[in-house]
Amino acid sequence: MSHPLPTTAAATTPDGAVSRRHLLGAAGVTTGAAAFLHHTPRAVAAPADDKADDALDADGPLEWHSPRQDPFALIGFCWFDQDEVYRRLPVEPDWPLPAAVERLANNTAGGQIRFRTDSTRVAVRVTLSGAPSMNHMPATGQCGFDVYVGDWGDQQYWGTAKPSLGKTEYEATFFTTPEPQSRTITLNFPLYQGVEKVEVGLDSGATTEAAPDFELPGRLVVYGTSITQGGCASRPGTAYPAELSRRLAIETVNLGFSGSGKGEQEVARTIAQIDDVSCFVLDYESNVATAADMKRTLSRFIPILRERHPQVPIVVVSKTPRIEERFDPDALADRLAKRKAQADVVTRLQRGGDEWLEFLDLGEHDLTASSVDGVHLTDGGFTQLADLVEPSVRRWVSA
Repeated sequence: MSHPLPTTAAATTPDGAVSRRHLLGAAGVTTGAAAFLHHTPRAVAAPADDKADDALDADGPLEWHSPRQDPFALIGFCWFDQDEVYRRLPVEPDWPLPAAVERLANNTAGGQIRFRTDSTRVAVRVTLSGAPSMNHMPATGQCGFDVYVGDWGDQQYWGTAKPSLGKTEYEATFFTTPEPQSRTITLNFPLYQGVEKVEVGLDSGATTEAAPDFELPGRLVVYGTSITQGGCASRPGTAYPAELSRRLAIETVNLGFSGSGKGEQEVARTIAQIDDVSCFVLDYESNVATAADMKRTLSRFIPILRERHPQVPIVVVSKTPRIEERFDPDALADRLAKRKAQADVVTRLQRGGDEWLEFLDLGEHDLTASSVDGVHLTDGGFTQLADLVEPSVRRWVSA
């Protein structure tokens, strides 16, 4: 099975650090939705190509801000306060990680920058660890940022920063509006590349303040494969963990590892170190070789999480059907065997007293028509997948 696996250089340490309060994001959440009156402006997208510098200065020079400083909040990098790099797992983990996971942890899938501003323009200046390189995923998904504007319940997509092909640096303006107005901004990091440096460009003198807190407490942690990581979304905000974050108004951590979500114990122990978790989603069946491997890894993965999170809900998700099952009986039998293995593990643990566990069977939902290759999803496919996963997660995190 083919999985997107870009070559990524090691993350580079940015100077400075984010405050613990903004790193954790949801540590002091409120329960009520913040009111936001959204007035749709005449947004004008600026080009994100070699002429981007001219576009950025068309209405006067921008003032560049580090997202590592207040009032900007960094989301999705649980070890940033410790390591000061845009990386999804610790730089020096307590347990040696598999080589592929170690490399893919530098991909910034699920990372966000959140803040509020009255700037008429929002832009980014980015240094990547590598240039766009994938042949079945748009450069805007692999290496671009996108932006959503609005508070919970009214977040709208407003633009994409398009990386320059063959280059590791780019500048781009997401939108330009005619009049200043205070808005909540969420910038989503690239899905399949590392980010060595990013700066946010705003009007000189524009006000900035902290974005509203997430409505639901804690973190939704999603562990899985290339699909979880976001392959092959056209832009970061359409990956299904990002969709769940917007729908549920909860901080979400994307721990999808392309071709490498295999349920290893050392990965489970590292993930278990994450604090303030409201729900785990385990969606890694696609990368497991056999039903026996599925049973063996899941039987160990869940108890490892339970050591530090005894009453945190865990939703185990089976994979959707694949094209080859239509003509290859062995492929169908393999998926059904892995599905049974997961269901059996969950049932056994439930009977043993684990009341915070659910098996979500997606085996009857064929999403291949909404994929780029029969496996990796388009934006529409991710919306369908989010539709399937959301009810279970919502039920647990809202309880």
